[in-house]
Amino acid sequence: MYLLLRDDISNGRYTDGEFLPGENRLASSLNVSRITVRRALDALASDGWIEKKTGAGSVVLKRDEGDKKIAANLATLIPQLVEFDRKTTARLLSFAYEVPSKAVAKSLGLPKGSKVQTAVRVRLSNGEPISHLTTHVPEDIARNYDETDLASQPLFRLLERSGVQVDGADQTVTASLAAPDVAEALDVSVGSPLLWLERIVRDVDGRGVEHLSALYRPDRFRLEMSMTRVGAGDARHWEPVIGALDA
Repeated sequence: MYLLLRDDISNGRYTDGEFLPGENRLASSLNVSRITVRRALDALASDGWIEKKTGAGSVVLKRDEGDKKIAANLATLIPQLVEFDRKTTARLLSFAYEVPSKAVAKSLGLPKGSKVQTAVRVRLSNGEPISHLTTHVPEDIARNYDETDLASQPLFRLLERSGVQVDGADQTVTASLAAPDVAEALDVSVGSPLLWLERIVRDVDGRGVEHLSALYRPDRFRLEMSMTRVGAGDARHWEPVIGALDA
């Protein structure tokens, strides 16, 4: 209930100063109890999305300019995210050398027992949290930079400074829910929906040099893609426009 209403507000279905439907109407339309509705509204009020006015209902609050979504085009996502790193700031939450999980070790092609440098950061725009980033870098590469470097510079730049020649990446985008530690870092409620981007970066020799797991607040970040129709007859289809500008 909370997530549905928050998404409706974030996507503009309910705008600044507009009253949400009453508790009875919300309960009926979503087939839930009034207690459930009341708890959802209390959570929205606590998180600053609405204000509950006694005898009047719940009104949508105006969001700050810093809450506007940052956009990235799917067709040019890698270079845009590099630029995104340059235009935002990061807060380093943890920095350690450890044996990675089997999944991370496999994605990077590491032999058994190898260590990686694992860092957890929160990226901010205008002081507001946008993304929660967990990166794994093979130990021999990561030894070329330290905790201070990672707290002040984009990892992509540090990899290049370490002599890594990045050639490409495998990337997936899906959805996830905010675990307690992530929810606290991103200033959202536990269980809030997040955009999950996983990326394995490889060098010119095909070696995995970075595993990234990035969780984005969908109310502050979105992915876009411009498309064009190409081909003729039955072979006519949609293709992404490489290099398209953000809306």
